[in-house]
Amino acid sequence: MAENTVTVREARAHLADHINRAEEGTPTVITRNGAPVAAVVPIADFEALEDAADVMLAREAEAVLAEGGPTVTMAELLADLFTERGGEVA
Repeated sequence: MAENTVTVREARAHLADHINRAEEGTPTVITRNGAPVAAVVPIADFEALEDAADVMLAREAEAVLAEGGPTVTMAELLADLFTERGGEVA
């Protein structure tokens, strides 16, 4: 798969072209100050990446549980999340 690399400015100026390339299967890497910061990718690639991340996280969770690792209730999880955000609702 060929890759296209552009600056943020170029990506803004030609976003429709990069979306069209993504639909055709060619990702575009967007750089800021020479460093890659984002990508416009085919949706199938994005979905596959999300699915792979879900599988990896599920395996890690299963491994923790198999080792007798700690568990928390949903109430505890939500309480921790709200405490981390200073009580703000997301």
